[in-house]
Amino acid sequence: TGDVSLAGTQTLTNKTLTAPKINEDVALTSTATELNQLDGKVAKTAGKESIWVPAGAMYPSTTNPCSDLTQVETTALRPDLKVLDFAAAADDFAQFSIAFPKSWNEGTITYQPFWTVTGTNTGTVVWQLGGVAVTNDATIDVAFPVSGGDPDLTATAALAHSGTSNDLMVSAESGAVTILGSPTVDDICFFQINNDAGASGQTGVARLLGIKIFFTTDETSDA
Repeated sequence: TGDVSLAGTQTLTNKTLTAPKINEDVALTSTATELNQLDGKVAKTAGKESIWVPAGAMYPSTTNPCSDLTQVETTALRPDLKVLDFAAAADDFAQFSIAFPKSWNEGTITYQPFWTVTGTNTGTVVWQLGGVAVTNDATIDVAFPVSGGDPDLTATAALAHSGTSNDLMVSAESGAVTILGSPTVDDICFFQINNDAGASGQTGVARLLGIKIFFTTDETSDA
């Protein structure tokens, strides 16, 4: 046996390495137990996430409401739809609330409506969303953003219905929604969604099935 050399290829057996430097550019602080817990798993990282808010978790606004929650049968023993109906002739409103996870960065969000039309009209539908954050020991009696306000309501791009009754339509993800009230941890964020009748071309009732809310986390857990 010879001495270990930089140039040679050798196998070390039963040798003790004192304070070895595997790679000075990598600082490894995890314990063996922690690394074993991650074996075969993908660690959660901070970044973009989503929450699904079904129509069943929403309610018509008291003023200028959409319809009450309605169950619509497509065909017997096929998927029934829980929907909120938004009339074509005027802006109708529905509300819902979310207590975001602690890992949320308290920044802007985006959203994506899922909807249908029972009928064959191929007109477009535009949705708008505004939100406000309410913190502990503060009044809930606060105003939502309004169209043309600061911040403005955030609208989706117009999407035309397929023309086939009860086809699922998925609008494109919206631009950034700024939530009024400077959100902080443990706030409740109240949202109001409406159809923008003035920008839409749909003459039938737009049936909202739900919306997907996208938000960004800056922590890997809610601990």
